[in-house]
Amino acid sequence: MNNEYLIDYYSHYDEDSRTKSRHGGVEFATNMKYIRAYVPRGTEVLDVGAGTGVYSIALEKEGCSVHAIELVERNIEIFRSKLTGSENITLEQGNALDLSRFPDERFDAVLLFGPMYHLYSKADKLTALREARRVLKPDGHLFVAYCMNEATVIQYCFGGDGANMLDCLAKGMLTEDYKCVSTPADLFEMVRLEDIDELNQEAGLRREKLVASDLFTHYIRDRIDSFSDEAYQAYLNYHFSICERPDLIGVTNHSLDILTKA
Repeated sequence: MNNEYLIDYYSHYDEDSRTKSRHGGVEFATNMKYIRAYVPRGTEVLDVGAGTGVYSIALEKEGCSVHAIELVERNIEIFRSKLTGSENITLEQGNALDLSRFPDERFDAVLLFGPMYHLYSKADKLTALREARRVLKPDGHLFVAYCMNEATVIQYCFGGDGANMLDCLAKGMLTEDYKCVSTPADLFEMVRLEDIDELNQEAGLRREKLVASDLFTHYIRDRIDSFSDEAYQAYLNYHFSICERPDLIGVTNHSLDILTKA
């Protein structure tokens, strides 16, 4: 795992505001809806790759005890600036590949809401999943977020006049069947459903649900940001009604895999 590019990116990117826009709020609202369905109040949660604390703080406010692990020091500083000291949150620097500070079967729920975006080898992905599985209680739930391949191809490669597609093809950034090929310098790793399924099988995980966290949101983000309150709520209702449809999962930007131990 090469952290140099990742740390540089998040040292300059405004991660804290990402979920505060209306279009960004769809992903947050969706993830929280499903976390609430599986994680009761009073449970102990590990947030791996916690960023600036968006989910950790929300879950602590809903009665959970939260242990947060984050790699990037700038994100940790922003996270800490939000805390008064009275919160039931422990924040430490660390990464998803080594959770050895925690004993086996410690947590009721584990969140991996960032690490899988930035792990480029299958070995590292499996290490992250296996570590999360190890610290999860036998009846606990693991929540894993991924960046999906087709949303990137459609929105980035074919964005604008299509020149990005030609550039990606020339640089060997796409396979013959248009699977994105990423390196640490590209910052984000894209997956397809079959990639996720293979990882789960090898990591000893069983799926409860697979959810499209934002689905079509980024395709029409400018329109969503201009919606009235009523129209925005109508869009959320529509999104929630279709976000589990297996025929649509592949085109979402972000997916949420909800898992238990197999």
